[in-house]
Amino acid sequence: MTNPSPWRATVLTLFPEMFPGPLGVSLAGRALAGGLWELEARDIRASATDRHRSVDDTPAGGGPGMVLRADVLAAAIDAVEIGQDPSKVRPRLLMSPRGRPLTQARVVELAQGPGPLIVCGRFEGIDQRVIDGRGLEEVSIGDYVLSGGEIAALALIDACVRLLPGVMGKEASGTEESFSEGLLEYPQYTRPQLFEGAPIPETLTSGDHAKVAAWRRAQSEALTAARRPDLWAQIPAKAPNRARRQKTPKTRQTGDKRSGLPYRSAHIRNSWINEFRAAPTLRLGAPMEIYP
Repeated sequence: MTNPSPWRATVLTLFPEMFPGPLGVSLAGRALAGGLWELEARDIRASATDRHRSVDDTPAGGGPGMVLRADVLAAAIDAVEIGQDPSKVRPRLLMSPRGRPLTQARVVELAQGPGPLIVCGRFEGIDQRVIDGRGLEEVSIGDYVLSGGEIAALALIDACVRLLPGVMGKEASGTEESFSEGLLEYPQYTRPQLFEGAPIPETLTSGDHAKVAAWRRAQSEALTAARRPDLWAQIPAKAPNRARRQKTPKTRQTGDKRSGLPYRSAHIRNSWINEFRAAPTLRLGAPMEIYP
C-alpha cells in the first residue's frame, strides 16, 4: 500500500525567494523537514513569453501602477496542474484585500484537503479575466493593504499546517484556541505563581477540572463579547445547546437566555463584559459561582 500524498501548498509569486521564510522554522519547519507537508514556490516570470520576461502592463482605462497580465498568470496556473491527479481538485486562492475574510472554519477546510494553489498578487492587482477564467477564490487576511500577497500566503499556510496530523505536539491544543468554538481564547498563565504582585487565578491551581473548564469558558465569553461583538452576536446560532437556549425564557428564576446561566451568574457575567468594554486592560477573574 502506498502512502497518501502529503498536504501540499503551491505558491505562484514574483518573489519565490520569500519562501519558506518563517515556515522553515519551529513547528511548520520541523514538519516540512519531516515530510508531513510540502511547499512549492513557483516564479510567475517563468511563464512569460518575451525576452524581457514581462508579467505586467498598464491598466486598461488609465490610472497609476501596473496590472499582472492574464495570459502570463493563466499559463503559470495551468503549468502547476500538468500531470496532477485530476481526482484531487485543489482550491485556487488569490490573496487579495477585497477577498472574503479568512476564518478558522475555512482554514480547517483547507487543512483537510490536498492543499491549495495560492496566487500572490503584486502592483495594482491582476487582470480580472484570469480570476474569472481560472476560478480563483479571493481571500483576505484583514482590512489593510500589503505590498503583495506573499505575507498573506505565509499566514494562511501557517494556519493550515499547524492543524495537520502530527504537526502539533498535543492534538487537543488545536481545539482550545481562539475561534475554535467561535470564541476568543481564555487567558493563559504559568509559573511563577506570583509575578509583580499578581497571582495565578486560584481556580487554575485548584485541581478541580470542572471549575477550570467553567472559568475558561466564562473568560472566553467575556473577552469575545468585549473585544469581538461581531463574533459574540453569532454564538447563539452556533452553540451546541442552542435549542435549550431558545426554549428557555429569560426570567429571574431561569436566568439568561443567551448564555444559559442562572440569573445571578448571568448578571455577574454581564457586569464583567461592561467593565471590560470600559477598561480593555482589566484583568478578568471568574468567581466560582459562574457555572454551578
